[in-house]
Amino acid sequence: MRERMLAGDLYIADDPELAEHMLRAMDLMDAFNATSARDPQERRRLLTELLGAVGEGTVIRPPLRVDYGSHIRIGARSFANFGLVALDVAPITIGDDVQIGTNVQLLTPTHPVDPELRRVKWEAAGPITIGDNVWLGSGAIILAGVTIGENTVVGAGAVVTRDLSANVVAVGNPARVIRTIEPGTA
Repeated sequence: MRERMLAGDLYIADDPELAEHMLRAMDLMDAFNATSARDPQERRRLLTELLGAVGEGTVIRPPLRVDYGSHIRIGARSFANFGLVALDVAPITIGDDVQIGTNVQLLTPTHPVDPELRRVKWEAAGPITIGDNVWLGSGAIILAGVTIGENTVVGAGAVVTRDLSANVVAVGNPARVIRTIEPGTA
């Protein structure tokens, strides 16, 4: 089931191998979330063990919630404020210099529209990719299969259901582009 899950195919999450990976992530996540801000070395060690990759100078403030952790890669000098939920059933790739506001959700899981498939617990997922120097405002929700281009700003509370190109500002539910960013302008 793990191979099906990572390929984006329908899979059933009630699988012993997946359950063990999730329990490992929960143990590390709980330890990370309980670590004192006065112990940044231990916090960094736990984060590095939990996630697939963490770039130099990157900070994630607890609490952090993940499904597996190992499918998340975050670049250098990025910052995630309190309350990041990153459900990494599919890969989540976050670039360098990304700013993530409070209570942002990165949600890769999906469920079939077909009620019979849902009833027997099939699900799937789509990857999320966040480009370099993106700012995700507080409360933004990024859905499965979305790519956000570099330098883009996603407004607070926006729900991103489709790809966003580089150098734009997007707001609303569903998120829509309201302007292009010209380098050197405020």
